[in-house]
Amino acid sequence: MKIVGGQVFDLEQGFSLRDICTDGTLISAASGDDTVLDAKGCYVIPGLVDVHFHGCVGEDFSDATPDGLQKIADFELSQGVTYICPAGMTLPEDQLTAICKTTAVHRKQNAGGAEVVGAHLEGPFLCMAKKGAQNGDYLHDPDAAMLKRLQDAAEGCVRLVTLAPEQPGSVEFIKAAKELGIHVSVGHTVANYDTAKAAFEAGADHATHLYNAMPPLAHRDPGVIGAAWEVPSVIPELICDGIHIHPAVVRLTFGLFGKERMIIISDSLRATGMPDGEYPFGGQMIEVHGNRATILGHPETLAGSVTSLMGCLRQAVSFGIPVADAVRACTYNPAKSIGIENRVGTLDEGKEASIVLLDEKDLSIKAIVFKGQKV
Repeated sequence: MKIVGGQVFDLEQGFSLRDICTDGTLISAASGDDTVLDAKGCYVIPGLVDVHFHGCVGEDFSDATPDGLQKIADFELSQGVTYICPAGMTLPEDQLTAICKTTAVHRKQNAGGAEVVGAHLEGPFLCMAKKGAQNGDYLHDPDAAMLKRLQDAAEGCVRLVTLAPEQPGSVEFIKAAKELGIHVSVGHTVANYDTAKAAFEAGADHATHLYNAMPPLAHRDPGVIGAAWEVPSVIPELICDGIHIHPAVVRLTFGLFGKERMIIISDSLRATGMPDGEYPFGGQMIEVHGNRATILGHPETLAGSVTSLMGCLRQAVSFGIPVADAVRACTYNPAKSIGIENRVGTLDEGKEASIVLLDEKDLSIKAIVFKGQKV
């Protein structure tokens, strides 16, 4: 396939007018067939990578059902999200084990839809005070042996785990997670600056939905946010759905951390792609009105988003984030944060040919190519 006439994304240059070729499943110097895809008037970008979302179209990753995970993968691909690392909730270990086993089986089947590149355990190693929409009945102190059991059940595909580092044994947990090949993200926490800094220096390299479910940045108490900024290896997430974070704070955070470090996530729920109403979530009920989801009976407690990652990319651009920076935050940076940037996240030769064409005017999807095949 040869994609011609489009503004092609590049990490260093932003966008440049050039052609791009695929041969089989990979991006190549020359086309492997006679197929031509006209990209005039389009941005040509890598397929998006979502490392933090829970579900969509009525399905939740935490349900651990094969059919549900397949429906999630299919919907995400239809939205130009080609690689997904869905997140589990704070649940009993037996349910977390089922989630991990379902993920491992799905990865072997290769049944279509977005590729499930791994699992994100957002719970249960969180703190009660900042549990947010997580179920406090199942919170658990950091437990390296439990994490290993879950990684074994997942056959090594747990990529990310969220941790409240003020909990006992956190530094040892971080070191154990690294040995298991799992990236540690600080979140759902009341940690102060010193505690967060110690976690990042011990090897935690990610911050779960920055600003949400953590103390705010204060000039005498910089907390997790200040500590994350000081450690260059830390990559923070932002939920850019227009609900969780004010547009000015989105702009400020991109300016503070720089385009090289920012990740946009959707944190989307099963209600994404569904009508307003009430939906189960992590053993609780949520209610959805428009693009706002809250815990039923607690309208002040946000439960996640009902916006896909592609929708969040568009929102970020509408807030004033340059298109190239928003694309990077939805592709290469999240891929790097879970260690898959060697094969996805850019349009360099040798990378997987997962490509999305977006209209330059409104960023609507004009075409999706997944591993060399137009879908």
